[in-house]
Amino acid sequence: MKKFIDISLSLVALLLLLPIFIIICIAIKSDSKGPIVFKQQRVGIDNKLFTIYKFRTMRTDTPNLPTHLLADPSVYITRVGRVLRKTSLDEIPQIFNIIRGEMSLVGPRPALYNQNELIQVRKELGIHQIPPGLTGWAQINGRDDISEEQKARLDYYYLKHQSIWFDFKIMFKTVSSTIAAKGVKA
Repeated sequence: MKKFIDISLSLVALLLLLPIFIIICIAIKSDSKGPIVFKQQRVGIDNKLFTIYKFRTMRTDTPNLPTHLLADPSVYITRVGRVLRKTSLDEIPQIFNIIRGEMSLVGPRPALYNQNELIQVRKELGIHQIPPGLTGWAQINGRDDISEEQKARLDYYYLKHQSIWFDFKIMFKTVSSTIAAKGVKA
């Protein structure tokens, strides 16, 4: 049932967001050199790597690290990228990851391949057995403001309490958190 909801809602979102998608593509191209879509290896279900898609928000010479580990991320973020990150619009291309079955609408955010501590804790807690999500319980309860261990504990809570209704609650709260740019460090 969850997979059906993921794909159905993703296809509807893709159609509804198509005009915004086009505007963002034009804005990125006019703001900086490089590709429109940023591709990166992330850890998916059962710790298998997959390629995640995002709108590019940073210069092409940015080190391949989580933003919070960069000494000064602001030097790498483009003008358009700053807006996309604050509004989470940079995540829209992940709809394709959901349609491809690599992600879900709700689940733990996919870790970077080099976030070893988070990957290990998630494995110990069994979190690696569920698909990563576009949004998740940890995402709306701290996002960039919490430690890797706190994220894993919130992901574990989601694992133990997941249901269709809990997913809808998380999606609803994601909208309000996104509007407020809560927990976003750009």
